[in-house]
Amino acid sequence: MEESPSIPTERTSKIVRRSIFIFLKHYQHFTTIAALFIFPVSVSILLSQAVLPSLSPLLPTIQARLQSLFDAAGFPPSSQLFSLLSLKLSQTICSSIVTIPFTLSFLLVAKACVIRGFNHCKPSPPASIFSLAFLYSRLFFTYINNCFVILAANATTFSLFFLAFNSFAAFGFSSPNFLLFLSAAGAILYSVILANTFIICNLALVVAGMENCSGYLAILKAFVLLRGRTSIALSLALPVNLGLAAIEALFQYRVVRDYHLSVKFRPSMALEGLLIAYLYSLLVLLDTIASCIFFKACKSSCQKSLEGSHNYQIDLAQEEDKSIFTIRKTLQEFP
Repeated sequence: MEESPSIPTERTSKIVRRSIFIFLKHYQHFTTIAALFIFPVSVSILLSQAVLPSLSPLLPTIQARLQSLFDAAGFPPSSQLFSLLSLKLSQTICSSIVTIPFTLSFLLVAKACVIRGFNHCKPSPPASIFSLAFLYSRLFFTYINNCFVILAANATTFSLFFLAFNSFAAFGFSSPNFLLFLSAAGAILYSVILANTFIICNLALVVAGMENCSGYLAILKAFVLLRGRTSIALSLALPVNLGLAAIEALFQYRVVRDYHLSVKFRPSMALEGLLIAYLYSLLVLLDTIASCIFFKACKSSCQKSLEGSHNYQIDLAQEEDKSIFTIRKTLQEFP
């Protein structure tokens, strides 16, 4: 696969158009990756969200534990924020437990294949397998570190909630209207922190594949690359997440709802579910391609900034040398 050219500006529309162009140009290669590697992950995600809430006893257990933890921390029981958070977090934990084997295997292999294509690697087949395994090991180690970063972001946010709610309660600010306002501010803060954490972790996987690094070093490099470009990364992540949510809603409506209404499983329902899962896989693949192009754009912009700074320092040094030479010449001519 040919290496994508550098993007002169980092506008979201250009990155999206370039991602679609590269996907269509190498359609056969990318659809093979989506069918072989991302498709099992998509099926596991869609099925876990459909089956776990009604069948697994793990969900109410985790939700009860989280609610007990929030009550022990002194969060107001009247606030709907923490009831919603306990429900969403328990659903996310249950779904992650089911999908983590597929994510650590199939999804990381798919990302390694895409990143290897952007690295312009065309070795012989044995070396190709070796390079893919090397990329996978770096992505695996970075993904594990990403999990700890996400846990740390959640723990930090809940610590801020604990300090805020208990401090205001100690000063007597405990009216329902004030708690509603504080809950809304807390929900916005939680969304902003998680959104920034997820885009850093997502870019860190690309950095680990493109650069010779992994783990926390890749996360740190991703954080540095995103400085001043967070809005672009968020605007790239927003349509992808909306599209994934729309596909999940379509699966719930067309497959899960029909199954509960008819109380039997039909072959047409299975085919429709597989098609929806494949659309989910293609969207995840496009997100990976866009992340690779965004990384190249960020790195190109950083290199141009460094070159400009270096040229400015050279010009400044030359001007200083000229000034010193002029002063010396003036002093020599002075009687």
